[in-house]
Amino acid sequence: MTDEATRLIALAREAARHAHAPYSNFGVGAAVLLTDGTVVTGANFENASYGLSLCAETVAIASASAQGRLSDVVAIGVIGGVIRDGAVTGSDVVRPCGRCRQVINEAAQIGGRDVRVHCAGAQGDAVNSYTLSQLLPDAFGPADLGIGVKG
Repeated sequence: MTDEATRLIALAREAARHAHAPYSNFGVGAAVLLTDGTVVTGANFENASYGLSLCAETVAIASASAQGRLSDVVAIGVIGGVIRDGAVTGSDVVRPCGRCRQVINEAAQIGGRDVRVHCAGAQGDAVNSYTLSQLLPDAFGPADLGIGVKG
């Protein structure tokens, strides 16, 4: 595992401790690395009106955008697992859902880079690393709209 992956997975695990997941009992944490080394984190946030729930990756990317840093996203670490006794548990590797891959793609296309995505379970040493283009080949994004979108 690279130093980058190790750092982002550790920060994503810390962020997952703050997941608000009373309906699924599945906590997810994400840590987004920006060009200057800054890391922005997020945890999933569920809502009784399920469609209003937010994935951890979306929260972290939106936080980077709120700081004016959407074009600076270079990598993201994602972890997830079942919440038991207040802790996020499990060693199965969790990958971003399709919606989150699209949200990450927005940052990737605006920043002009193929974002690295490091995925792990809430526990354990297994980490799978990808580029976004591996997880979302032939993605639709800002470039397909024919307009110049800036982050």
